[in-house]
Amino acid sequence: MEVHTHSHIPTNRKKKWTHYFWEFLMLFLAVTLGFFVENQREHYIEHQRARIYAASMKANLQVDTAELKQIVYRGTYTAGYLDTFLLLLSTEDIAKIPSGKLYWYGLFGGYLRGFQSNDATFQQMKSSGSLRYFSNPSLEQHISNYDQLMRSMQMLTQVDQPVQLEVRKLRAKIFDFRFNNIANNVVRKAVYEKFDQAVIDSFINTNPPVLTYDKTVFNEYAELCRSRNLRTQLRNANDALTLATEIMARLTKQYHLK
Repeated sequence: MEVHTHSHIPTNRKKKWTHYFWEFLMLFLAVTLGFFVENQREHYIEHQRARIYAASMKANLQVDTAELKQIVYRGTYTAGYLDTFLLLLSTEDIAKIPSGKLYWYGLFGGYLRGFQSNDATFQQMKSSGSLRYFSNPSLEQHISNYDQLMRSMQMLTQVDQPVQLEVRKLRAKIFDFRFNNIANNVVRKAVYEKFDQAVIDSFINTNPPVLTYDKTVFNEYAELCRSRNLRTQLRNANDALTLATEIMARLTKQYHLK
């Protein structure tokens, strides 16, 4: 019987170093690609969230700016009229000033229009740490500045409210409510709705009766009016309107909003 011998084939032949190199390279590329894809996915998700927040914040600011424009418009007339009232009292004898002027210009000492920012989106982002989605440092700074200004305006209103109440109490000792009410209606129609100097002059020329010409009462009223800081409130409202408009423009540009 013939016996055939088989050549021995080793099964544990040593692999070349290039084989390990390519295995390592493929593994490295797979891990790197996976990391890159995941990073891009997270970046896309954060960008989408940022866009949603941006649209919501812009909507909030649109409400703010509509109100701020009214505050600036009304505040400009109010501050100007009150300045005229204080100038009249400081340069002329009260008894010689036409009562219609006293009623008209003195009326604005009791003006108050508070402002509460529609900041729901900002507060939500702030509490959840989502402000980081707005990756533009300049935009973040503008938003922060706006928030600080809102808090300053609210604080100033809180300080001003007790003074405004005292002004109204003292005003009732000088001016007859009936004619003050007529003057208020003129303000609403001939200043706030549509400016009409002729209607204003018509009221001033009626010269309604004043309850007192007591210089001490008028002096106290003037001091309270001077304490109202209406010019500061007007300046803050102007600054807030400028900031809000700039933030909306930046949000629109960065996130391609309508």
